[in-house]
Amino acid sequence: MGVGFFVDTVLFIKLLCLLGAANYAPLLARKLLGARLSFPIDSGRHFFDGRPLLGEAKTLRGLVASVLLTALVAPLLAMPMLFGALFASASMVGDLFSSFIKRRLGKPSSSMCPGLDQIPEALLPLLIFQQRLDLSVPGIVGIVAAFWVCELLASRILYRFNLRDHPY
Repeated sequence: MGVGFFVDTVLFIKLLCLLGAANYAPLLARKLLGARLSFPIDSGRHFFDGRPLLGEAKTLRGLVASVLLTALVAPLLAMPMLFGALFASASMVGDLFSSFIKRRLGKPSSSMCPGLDQIPEALLPLLIFQQRLDLSVPGIVGIVAAFWVCELLASRILYRFNLRDHPY
């Protein structure tokens, strides 16, 4: 699927759609369900530095919503449901990693940290599926950069529709 140095345009768009589904599903679930089912993944635990492990914004509801929505979106993009679920799972692991790092840096839950908020959640699934998708390193960099830009632009739109608390 990779075209030499870059990524096939159709694959590029499909992967951005999967990343979008995986990362916006938790926001949609929070809007639709409110506080229901919002169990923190870290159960409120703290790391040895005394700071929260992940923070209250990382919930089981968001994780499940991400995996389910992305699994449902994948067939619309001519990709297997299982691939969508696994792709979302990897993206959420990247997102949890960034939350863990942000807590170590003393940043509060839902605070903005450009790059750290976008790169791990986009990079991890692309690296995991690099061979399966025949992605080149420059192709991966291009997708991550595009996701970063799209995320920053979409954030303002989501804020206007009350899906985000802050217009990052």
